[in-house]
Amino acid sequence: MVEFKGVTKKYANGTIALRDINLTVNEGGFVFVVGPSGSGKSTLIKLMLREEVASEGTTFVDGNDLLAMEKDEIPYFRRKLGVVFQDFRLLPKKTVYENVAFALEITESLPKEVRRKVPMALGLVGLSRKANSYPNQLSGGEQQRVSLARAIVNDPVLLLADEPTGNLDPETSWEIIKLLESINLKGTTVIVATHDNSVVDRMQKRVIEIGSGRIIRDQQKGFYNNDSSNS
Repeated sequence: MVEFKGVTKKYANGTIALRDINLTVNEGGFVFVVGPSGSGKSTLIKLMLREEVASEGTTFVDGNDLLAMEKDEIPYFRRKLGVVFQDFRLLPKKTVYENVAFALEITESLPKEVRRKVPMALGLVGLSRKANSYPNQLSGGEQQRVSLARAIVNDPVLLLADEPTGNLDPETSWEIIKLLESINLKGTTVIVATHDNSVVDRMQKRVIEIGSGRIIRDQQKGFYNNDSSNS
């Protein structure tokens, strides 16, 4: 699903965000990307989304060569991806149903597809009864569930989550992570960039740790901190 070889990302101001990244994520995998602020986690996600382009190396996602991709191809590529952010990014004047439907409308889905898929996505995240509510009527956890429903309504092959539990309490964070796991079990590849050591340690999934722009650990069943397993 994801294959990066010798990837370096240098910004125009001279900052090197990533250095010589070699990374493979197989279809159906679940991966946590961890590391301190400024380590390069978000840049890695942006490269996978084709929001940024590598300065060196090769970047492939779902068989697509991101460096060779033309600008007019990017929106079509992103239709196969789902994205969840820390700040939810919901449209405040649209209902829960309309927020999720919007992801289908921008891909020119037929109205009957919208009517079929939106209730399914809301049911999966446990928000069927909140379909007519507005974002400001929801808790933070519920808003993140809407964001998650919107991310999966297009049946993405890859779901990217950048600090999806950053604004949530521990119990709600765990609920969101378990939802991500359930989506993964249905076949979607999931990559989560996070500071949340508690969910990483409880999940015992693959952990990729980034430090100063480099991959310093890649562990198939890992903890947030490399020494946590010894505590």
